Amino acid sequence: MIDGLIGIQIIGVLFGLLMVYVSVLHNKRKEFTSKESVFWICVWSLFVLVAIFPNSIDFLGQDLLGMSRTMDFLIILGFIMLAGLLFYVYGLMRTFQRKLEMLVRKIAHDRVKR
Repeated sequence: MIDGLIGIQIIGVLFGLLMVYVSVLHNKRKEFTSKESVFWICVWSLFVLVAIFPNSIDFLGQDLLGMSRTMDFLIILGFIMLAGLLFYVYGLMRTFQRKLEMLVRKIAHDRVKR
């Protein structure tokens, strides 16, 4: 059991460090603003810390919320975050879709005038 936990911790740390690196690359390519980069680097650094010290969040799931296992808390939190991100991305997609539709209409209207 401990060997599996250590293995998953190593995978978590490597994944977190990879994502920190990817966030820095996005910042260097000017795809993220400085604030966005700082946010994502903090998120992934926190991810690495939780992977190294998984017992540090036991108080959230077990003590504060009364869940019997911290993993249940993490799974529920993950689903909540995925649902929120999905809703946010859907909203962005609809906004871009409306803007694209307006642009296409404007271009078509300008071509008809000529």
